[in-house]
Amino acid sequence: MTQSVQSVVTPERFADGLTYQQFIDRLIEEEKAPRSEDEQFRPRNVERFQFNYDNTTVPEEEAKALRALVARENGPKKMLVLGEFWCPDVYRGLPVLARIAEASSMELRVFPRDENLDIMNEFLKDGEFQSIPTAVFYTKDHDYILHWIERPRKANDEMPLMRKLYEGRTREEAAPDVAKFQEGPVWAGWRDATITELRELLEEKVGR
Repeated sequence: MTQSVQSVVTPERFADGLTYQQFIDRLIEEEKAPRSEDEQFRPRNVERFQFNYDNTTVPEEEAKALRALVARENGPKKMLVLGEFWCPDVYRGLPVLARIAEASSMELRVFPRDENLDIMNEFLKDGEFQSIPTAVFYTKDHDYILHWIERPRKANDEMPLMRKLYEGRTREEAAPDVAKFQEGPVWAGWRDATITELRELLEEKVGR
């Protein structure tokens, strides 16, 4: 997104977004609803969001650096996140973004992507893909700072480790091993890398 283009994300639109807990509450209500026979295969992801939230800690050194960034006049005071309940990158990444917001006192608002495609279209990956989660950072005066898409570089580099679990197997056959992977050390490393990568990117934009 270039700053010469008028954004659809006004301060008022940002304020209307969901808090992290409101987003989770919506998921809880959705998963309580009766499902048709065709929908029974859909995963129930409340536990996955909670697992990633409970197992994410922002180290004090990172938290201190993030608070210093927020304290700057041009620092990130607001974080907008686009996501959907069903996406693995979202149920891993959004809890991390929530922890970052809590540790730094940023204001976080979550927008379901498919209900907010006009926002999504401002932040397409490679100008084409509606990848999520997408996190967008703004100053106190709602000036755009930067946006971050999908997953950290470390996860992109190590993604073949997870894809290998599917080789020669159906999704159903691979599911138990994928679930173990998503509770293991590589997945945890991706959560940690998200914190470090975002702190580094923000420092590049607004200074230490």
